[in-house]
Amino acid sequence: MRLNNLTKRAGLALTLAGSALLAGCAGGLKTASMDAHGHEYILTSSRPNQLHVIDAETDQLVRSCDIPGIFGSNSIVSSPDGRIAYVLTNKWEDVYGFDITNCEMRFSAKQSYKNVQIKSIISLAVSPDGKELYTVQNPVVKHRDRFEVQQPRLAVFETADGLNAKPKRFFPVDRRITKIGTLDSGGVILGGADLKTIDPQTGEVKLLKALQNWQRPADQWVPPDAFAMQAQGEHVGEYILPYFTIKWNGEPGDMEQAEFWWGMNRIDLASGEIESQEIVPFEFIFFNLVTDPNDRDIVYGAFNNLSKHNVKERRTLATEDLAHTYYTINMTRDGGKIYVGGTSSDISIHDPKTLNKIGSIQLPGDMSTADLRIAKLIE
Repeated sequence: MRLNNLTKRAGLALTLAGSALLAGCAGGLKTASMDAHGHEYILTSSRPNQLHVIDAETDQLVRSCDIPGIFGSNSIVSSPDGRIAYVLTNKWEDVYGFDITNCEMRFSAKQSYKNVQIKSIISLAVSPDGKELYTVQNPVVKHRDRFEVQQPRLAVFETADGLNAKPKRFFPVDRRITKIGTLDSGGVILGGADLKTIDPQTGEVKLLKALQNWQRPADQWVPPDAFAMQAQGEHVGEYILPYFTIKWNGEPGDMEQAEFWWGMNRIDLASGEIESQEIVPFEFIFFNLVTDPNDRDIVYGAFNNLSKHNVKERRTLATEDLAHTYYTINMTRDGGKIYVGGTSSDISIHDPKTLNKIGSIQLPGDMSTADLRIAKLIE
């Protein structure tokens, strides 16, 4: 398939608008009981601006929590015990934490202040002990006659501060950081032009893997374009970042002889070890990857198709056409079901073995760029 055809298929409509609502539980699902003995729940968000909690065993919507402010981008991360869902919302500016068992708001942080507007693009993570929350702030001072762009920074919040929390520490970081995560050792993964980690106590930054600055010959390889959008990987304890690159087999720019590749950076959160390689030819598009918990050589991706790949053998095993475009993907810890969401108002459920569709979950509004996360609720 030619590159220009692939590009046409990658067109996105990322409209970030919606209605502002007060915090609380919505609809008639306020009193639904929840199993807190290691039970799994799917967390996502949709317009007008609601957090949805879905039972991963029954695939039924348990409750919907109204979120203050305007929808967007609605990144979601769960506390280690699965009870608190933190949502980055209000056009990338505010963070709210909800108890998923009753929709009670337990944390809030409005990041913009006075004439300083702060946007956190996708980035949201919680420390392994649940005591700290991290986001990368991109501040702009709005003067009467100009905008003054400030240095991006990692902001460190204490989750125990509850409502109206303020950052405890700031550390300067690179620009273009979006998808972040936390290692079990406490370091924060920074997904930007290169993959780095930062110590949230000292601000020390270390390079994990060069991407835009890799050392491959420029006349043989195009620097990778990383797809650092939604986050997932909690079902197997990893951070995964796909990328696209081109290998020139002739002169640079000679598309007829070039090879187009999907690559993958995968970090084990327990050990900190990183795996980086080209995995399959670039024959179709996916925004995100998830690893099969029963076989690390198998990953799944989704966009216009749901696809299954063996990264060790560098081949695609199966594909399944989807009803429409989906932006994100996740799966249960036992590897029993794949969930494909984002973009519209339905979550498509699939069998990992065959990729056949086995169910669907309908939500009251479209998910657009919202995360699709798996929370394991523990007493």
